[in-house]
Amino acid sequence: MNTLLECIPCFARQALDAVTEAVPDPSRREPLLRRLLRNIADGDWSDTPPAMAQRLQRSIREALHDADPYRAIKDRMNRMALDLVPALRARIAAHPDPREAAVRVAIGGNLLDVGAKTQIAAEDLPAHLETIWTQPLRGDLDGLFQEADRAHSILYLADNAGEIVFDKLLIEQLPAEKITLFVRGAPVLNDATAADAAIAGLPELVPVLGNGSDAPGTILADCSDEFRGWFDRADLIIAKGQGNYETLSEVDKNVYFLFTVKCPLVAGRVGEPVGSLVVKPARNLLEDEE
Repeated sequence: MNTLLECIPCFARQALDAVTEAVPDPSRREPLLRRLLRNIADGDWSDTPPAMAQRLQRSIREALHDADPYRAIKDRMNRMALDLVPALRARIAAHPDPREAAVRVAIGGNLLDVGAKTQIAAEDLPAHLETIWTQPLRGDLDGLFQEADRAHSILYLADNAGEIVFDKLLIEQLPAEKITLFVRGAPVLNDATAADAAIAGLPELVPVLGNGSDAPGTILADCSDEFRGWFDRADLIIAKGQGNYETLSEVDKNVYFLFTVKCPLVAGRVGEPVGSLVVKPARNLLEDEE
């Protein structure tokens, strides 16, 4: 999915949010924001939104001399999510369809995204999760679990910190012995890295590896040879988050995208309104666009 003109205000907002959140000295904010806005103006707008965001976030880290400026935010998101796990696990177990319930929880956590206009604050997460039980779940839920049962090798591509805690609840409903979890290879925004997977307790359940990239999505050309080998061999790829959709929607693989629709442009592409919980295979999305 290429960057469109309508994406540019989101990058400007992301730059402003980063400066406001990560720069405590007000006198330093304006020069950094001007620098970031110039980077946006001079960037390659024909690339995917995650590629644009990758370059923007590299500039932020360089300017701040901080390899992980969102670390405190990620820690707060992880703590909040972990506090909710006992109640959510009980609710999943009591649901008429525990697999559906786990998918709802995993997708519901997708709004813990500091790069999205529709993000929610960590402290608003409990109230938000109360809404996911009555929202329509759009797509092919049965197909996801049928493919998981048939597959020999499954890649689970994580998205954000906090959200990754809820991914564990979904992986518990999947054939975990077939799954390898991939996180970002280096910090970017509040995307999950190996440190966040460890906090969530995922290495106790599945192997956890980094993809070798600092993009807030999965740009295959930017990922490590190791990751691309795993990707090519996998029978099924479960890709969390809109960034993974934006970078993998046209890849010829058996991919299921699980995310909350966060912007009108993506809503138009997937045929679902903003705010929808979607679990859709790539083949259906490609057919919808034809």
